[in-house]
Amino acid sequence: MYNLKIISSTVRPGRKGPIIANWIAELARKSEKFNVEVLDLGEINLPLMNEPHHPMMKKYEHEHTKQWSAKIEEADAFIFVTAEYDFGYPAPLRNALEYLAQEWGYKAAGIVSYGGVSAGTRASNALKNDLATLNMVTMTAQVNIPFFTQFINEQGQFVPNEISLKAAESQLKQLVRWSKGLKLIKEDKG
Repeated sequence: MYNLKIISSTVRPGRKGPIIANWIAELARKSEKFNVEVLDLGEINLPLMNEPHHPMMKKYEHEHTKQWSAKIEEADAFIFVTAEYDFGYPAPLRNALEYLAQEWGYKAAGIVSYGGVSAGTRASNALKNDLATLNMVTMTAQVNIPFFTQFINEQGQFVPNEISLKAAESQLKQLVRWSKGLKLIKEDKG
């Protein structure tokens, strides 16, 4: 089994990201291919990057950075659950990415984006570019959910349509394959 970290990127009051993160986490658990942990940036509450040394050095002074580093280091793969804010992904996710450098590398990344008519695709595209600079491989199978609030029921659960469900299943299959291959690459320090 692979260690999958699902990162929920929104932090504002009334956010819906954790609902979607819980849905994809449950789907990943059902696949029985992953040890799944949801990392909610709203609960982790990283301050704006405040380490005095460049992340490439891994000379962390603050306990919150050391804890964040350990969580990301133990992952084999990620799913980033992101809303779209002003044609991009939320600033707390950018901040969380920039805290670290080496810990992200040579790992597979899926993206689940949501929004209005654009389904968060602009946020997803911006995130893909940034993940590549951290030596991550993003999956071509993406989950982009338009008008996502229509899929949240009265109990506060995300109930996907068939399109979102098939996209998520495809993404999880790709994550398994890429995680297997990237594990070999990550272990080769040559």
